[in-house]
Amino acid sequence: MAPWLPLLVAVLAICLLPAGGCVLCDPKVKKELDNLRTAYLPDHLDSQHHENFMLRVKQALKEFNDLEIDENSFMGVIDQHTLEKVSWSLIKDIKRMTESAVKGELFVKEFFWMLKIQKDIFARHMARFQNEVFCPNKCGTMLQTLIWCQTCEKQVHSCHKSVFCGERLIKVHRLEDLVLNCELSWHQAAEGLTTYRFYRVWKNNTEKLVSEGKEPTLSKPRVGPEDEGKYRCELGTVQKTPATILSFNVKVLPERLEEETLPTSADNLTIPHFHNATETKHPPNTIDPSVAETKETDPKLSEPVREKLRRQLILTLIWASVLLILGLATAVLCSRSTELFEGIKSNYKDGTTQQDNVPMKETQGDQELTDGSEDREEDQAEAEDKARNTDTGSEKTAKE
Repeated sequence: MAPWLPLLVAVLAICLLPAGGCVLCDPKVKKELDNLRTAYLPDHLDSQHHENFMLRVKQALKEFNDLEIDENSFMGVIDQHTLEKVSWSLIKDIKRMTESAVKGELFVKEFFWMLKIQKDIFARHMARFQNEVFCPNKCGTMLQTLIWCQTCEKQVHSCHKSVFCGERLIKVHRLEDLVLNCELSWHQAAEGLTTYRFYRVWKNNTEKLVSEGKEPTLSKPRVGPEDEGKYRCELGTVQKTPATILSFNVKVLPERLEEETLPTSADNLTIPHFHNATETKHPPNTIDPSVAETKETDPKLSEPVREKLRRQLILTLIWASVLLILGLATAVLCSRSTELFEGIKSNYKDGTTQQDNVPMKETQGDQELTDGSEDREEDQAEAEDKARNTDTGSEKTAKE
C-alpha cells in the first residue's frame, strides 16, 4: 500500500471541518497580522475599511491551500521546517510593505499583489516538501511528525515500506579491519528509532547477537577466515517493530602483498641500465620481458606508503631550504670579510707611505743645512783672503 494513501483519507475527512491555512498555523504569522491591524492600518487606511481588509487577508492566506491534492505537489500536510521557511518569506514581505509607508487604495492593491506572489512561493515549497521530505525512505518504516494544515494539529505519520533493505557484499583482506555500516540516509530525520542490533548468521540459519547500541556501525579488527559469512543489522523503533533490516555478505580475501618502499640509503639504490648497440632489440609493439615482469610484480603503492613518501619529500625540502639559507649567509659573510680585508690592506699601505715620506723630508733638511754651512765657510775664506790682502798692502805702504 502506498504510504500516502492513509494520509489522503485523513485529509479528505478533515476537509469537512472549517477551512484553515498552512501559514496560519505559525504563531509568528498571526502576531504579524495583529501588528498590521493595530499599528499600521490606523494611519494608512480609513477605519471603516479595516475589518473588511483583514477578512480579505485571512481568506487569501487560507486560499494558499487551494492546490490540487497530488502526491508530488500537495497533500494537505507540512513539516515544521518547511512551515518556518514559508512563514519567514511571508513575514518579510509584510514588513517591507509596512516600512514603505504606502497609504489608501494603493496600499491595498500592492498588499494583495504581494499575497499572490507568496502563494506561488508556497506552492513551490510544498512541491519540494512532497518530493524530498515527505516519506523519503525507499525501504523500511519511517515515523515522521507532520502538521495538518486544516487543523494545525501535529501528528506522527508512519511511512510504511518493505523493512528488508537488501544485502551488501563486503570484501576485506585478511588482517585488515572490517566495518559494517547500517545507517541509511533518512535515519537522521526519522523519529521513534531506538538501537542498532548486529547479528552473526550461521549456515544453519541460527543467529547470534554481536553488538547493540546507538552506533550504526560494527567494527572487527584484523579479520580472519573465521569472520567470513553473513551478518544482519536490525534498527528498532518505539513500536517494537524493526524500522529496517539490512544483510551483509562478508568475503575475506587473502592477505595483501607486502608493499615495497623506496630505498633510504645509497647501498640500496638501483643503478639504471642503458641499452647499447650490441644488445638485442625487440620488435616494435612488443614489450621487453624484463620490463613486463617488473610491472607485474610491482604492487600498487597503498596509502601508508604514499604518506611515508610524502613525509620524506617534505623533510628533503626542509633540509634543502636550510642548506640554501646557510649558503646565502656564508656568501654574505665572505663578501663582507673581503671588503674588511681590503680596507685593512689599504690602511696599511697609507701608513707605510707616510712613514717613508718622513725620512725623505729629514734628508732634504740635512742636505740644506750642509749646503748652508759650506756657503758660510766659503764666505769666511774669502773674507780672510781679503783681510790678508789688506794687511799686505798696508805693510807695503809703511815700508815705502
